[in-house]
Amino acid sequence: MAKTVLIVDDIEFVRKTLAEILTEARYQVVGEAADGNEALLQYQRLRPDIVTMDIVMPNMSGIEATRKIMRLDKAAKIVIISAMGQENLVMEAINVGARDYVLKPFTANDVVKTISRALVDEPGRPHRETQAI
Repeated sequence: MAKTVLIVDDIEFVRKTLAEILTEARYQVVGEAADGNEALLQYQRLRPDIVTMDIVMPNMSGIEATRKIMRLDKAAKIVIISAMGQENLVMEAINVGARDYVLKPFTANDVVKTISRALVDEPGRPHRETQAI
């Protein structure tokens, strides 16, 4: 059975691009969200296997959404997908529970490898050390 994914990004083009990449890699995209509030609601409703999370979004940041999702589900798997130049924010997201990250602009290979790696990591442990950024 295909692993399920929730895609969270305030830019529709990025959500669609990620959906195409992940669908082609045989993941099932079960939902999309344009901000942290929507991400939290969708996570509670869908309980996906993994979440891709942008950091800078309106209403609630990806960091705050990651923090809240991790409070709901300590085993949640979240991968940050964020722009270069936001390394400090990425580090903060890892510190609150995100498993890994991909920096924009990304390639399909970057996304698929990072998602696959995050899905097999032990619950509660980030794949990358924060010093790696």
